Amino acid sequence: IISCKMITDETNPASNRILVKSVRRRIKMDIDLPIPKQRLSKNSIKAMLISELIGNAIWLPILAILFYVDARFDWWDWVGWVLWIVLGLTVLSMIYSLTIQPYLLYKNFRYEVDEEFLQIKQGVFIEKYELVPMTKIQSVATNQGPVQRRYQLYGLSVETMSSTHTIPMLSKEIAMQLRNTIAYYAKIKEVDE
Repeated sequence: IISCKMITDETNPASNRILVKSVRRRIKMDIDLPIPKQRLSKNSIKAMLISELIGNAIWLPILAILFYVDARFDWWDWVGWVLWIVLGLTVLSMIYSLTIQPYLLYKNFRYEVDEEFLQIKQGVFIEKYELVPMTKIQSVATNQGPVQRRYQLYGLSVETMSSTHTIPMLSKEIAMQLRNTIAYYAKIKEVDE
């Protein structure tokens, strides 16, 4: 069980730290870690905007077809109301995902790597701190989708026995360096297939 508490100093933000308390097998340990400072690539905003635009553009023709079918076959009145509500929610979702979400993700996502832990801080309204011990990491991999390829960005995926932790959009150099650093600290051997 690991719990994190953020210690902030309003006068000196550089000294903000995370206090980690772990209780496992009746052993107590307190670790004082610096708050993660590494950010995603600046190109991640553009890549997220294009990804969201593509994802949202898929829904609009589907809704248009449903509106056409509703008008053509004169479905029940409540179906038309539901379609208008879905259209309104889709438009609100598009406005949020194309104007606010990419900037908030870029602004609020942080990570840090050292010999003992991988730290990931994310979240806008609810901040989530993930603290992954290097001894628990089983594999680390990079991945790249078509939009990420256009901006030369990579995602980094770190797997433990029970979960997967992701750092979404890093530049190629940083992603490869981070992958190798985590593999070195976690003592992961490369396997030939």
